[in-house]
Amino acid sequence: MITRLRWSLLRINAIVSKELRQLSRDRITFGMIVMIPLIQLLLFGYAINTNVRNVPTAIVDQSHSATGRILVESIKATQVVDVIASYATPQQGQQAIMDGTVKAVLVLPSDFQRRIATHQPLGQWLVDGSDALISSTIMQLQKMPLTAVIAQRKVQPNNFEVTLYFNPERRSAINIIPGLLGVILTMTMILFTSVAIVREREQGNLELLITTPIQPLELMLAKITPYIFIGLIQSIIILGLGHIIFDVPINGSLTQIFLGTLLFIVASLTLGLVISTKATTQLQAMQMTIFILLPSILLSGFMFPYEGMPVVAQWIAEVLPTTHFIRIIRGIVLRGADLVDLWRDTLWLIIFTIVGLIVASIRFKKTLD
Repeated sequence: MITRLRWSLLRINAIVSKELRQLSRDRITFGMIVMIPLIQLLLFGYAINTNVRNVPTAIVDQSHSATGRILVESIKATQVVDVIASYATPQQGQQAIMDGTVKAVLVLPSDFQRRIATHQPLGQWLVDGSDALISSTIMQLQKMPLTAVIAQRKVQPNNFEVTLYFNPERRSAINIIPGLLGVILTMTMILFTSVAIVREREQGNLELLITTPIQPLELMLAKITPYIFIGLIQSIIILGLGHIIFDVPINGSLTQIFLGTLLFIVASLTLGLVISTKATTQLQAMQMTIFILLPSILLSGFMFPYEGMPVVAQWIAEVLPTTHFIRIIRGIVLRGADLVDLWRDTLWLIIFTIVGLIVASIRFKKTLD
């Protein structure tokens, strides 16, 4: 009995040693074992912050008074807002909110001094209500006592009016569902194409591709084309059911939604192809997809406000296609913007797709090794 147990342990030890050696040679899997927990730790412990700071804000100061300037400086001192622009009229501020340039606009009217004397609301906050966290933050800001503004008259906490655009009821579904479209497309599109080349190699079909005259770029384009239609079907399902079931308004043009979604689908599929040319097995491809998916969910602004992240996390977020698409889809669906208004995010998706296709084509070699 003891001898049989001893031989059983020896056989188990041999298999364990073999698995450890195989794992040590699989550098991608070994790296994921370390990197995925590390990334999660850094994201949740450092980058994720529900305390919103530095909300991009504009000022419309029609009072042109020293008191108004003191008020603006007092609000800046809270570090909740980051004043990045000033406009002459509230209409210009509204357009900046629609374009996504700013999230809030503080309007100080021309009769600002009279309002102080008569204890009327000092001004008005115009806020992008499509982001519930930011709108809640601004609403808290307007309640802060700003007694430093006028030493002899205490400014009461409720001395600002707040106008919420696009989501006055502050329903979370209005903000979540357009962003959810970006997350779902990221997950499915990258996963579909990340295993595309690897699957051909594992199934032995790569030998057939080697014997054909197809060029690498042609193969990349052929690989992503079927999934474009799948992505568009998913988009119709998500936005359609979101509109029917959760009453999410669709304020923008359907053509603009289609074009913006198409750009993101192609960019995500291209990223999947780049992963596919790097991975050697489907398991590795899936692991690398998770490596991309985690920051895409946590840093894109889908779950946590982009403005609350440290600068380094924002740099990483700016590289991810999901960040730009969530801005685009929320801008079009909720604010009625178009791709021209959101040209920075649109241009990034185009550049990302072109560069990704070139990289995938260069990395793909019509060889079996």
